[in-house]
Amino acid sequence: MLLEGKVIIVSGVGPGMGQSLARIAAREGAKVAIGARNQAFLDRVADDIVAGGGEVVARATDVTDAGQCAALAKATLDAFGRIDGLVNSAYIHGNWTTVDQADPADWLKVLDVNCLGALRMAQAVFPAMKAQSGGAIVNVSTMSTVNPFPGEGGYASGKGALNVLTRHMAKDFGPHGIRVNTTRMGWIGGKPVHDWIDREVAAGRDRDAVVGEVTARIPLGIIPPEEDCAKTVLFFLSDYAKVVTGASLDVNGGQYMAP
Repeated sequence: MLLEGKVIIVSGVGPGMGQSLARIAAREGAKVAIGARNQAFLDRVADDIVAGGGEVVARATDVTDAGQCAALAKATLDAFGRIDGLVNSAYIHGNWTTVDQADPADWLKVLDVNCLGALRMAQAVFPAMKAQSGGAIVNVSTMSTVNPFPGEGGYASGKGALNVLTRHMAKDFGPHGIRVNTTRMGWIGGKPVHDWIDREVAAGRDRDAVVGEVTARIPLGIIPPEEDCAKTVLFFLSDYAKVVTGASLDVNGGQYMAP
């Protein structure tokens, strides 16, 4: 199995890709610690992982609070004795608005979660990874940082800062055997996108037309399934990426192709 024997923390475990990351990591042999603000949702995911034979710690975690990030790392160490990987998938989108109408206060909230939240979590796991002379961190970013989409200026700016932070983490953490990479996600075929499609259909649009508008921009001709996207993220935690650090991988079915 891809992550056999590893201990993985996943932040931002909500109804989107976060829960897929946790479930798949457990299926691939990892012991998993999961964090998000909604403890009830975390408990449901944890119950499913345990029912499948996995081991899991679930702790409510707001990544804007350094103390809560440290508590999640400590709970992981108390339960499993080490931390091999961290996936920073926690995010907020902020207001959908063009830049000329943007509220700087809203952007600050987005930056606090999308970039500084990842920094807090990385700082929380760093001592354990340093002590064991190795680990891997994956920062989940967005295609909007390189392929702008109207209304996503705040969200993408926060994730763009995360892209830069990834390279600095890779440089600073590398001497301790810690790898840091980022994945720039495009459309993800999971609950958030499916719910959006349902809302468009409920408003009177044809389902095939809505989906077709999205897939027409994607060379593979599909909305990338959530589980397949999650597997790409988890690859960076595996030993198959043992000498890869500071890299950005576009996960979007070909909609944006990095030069």
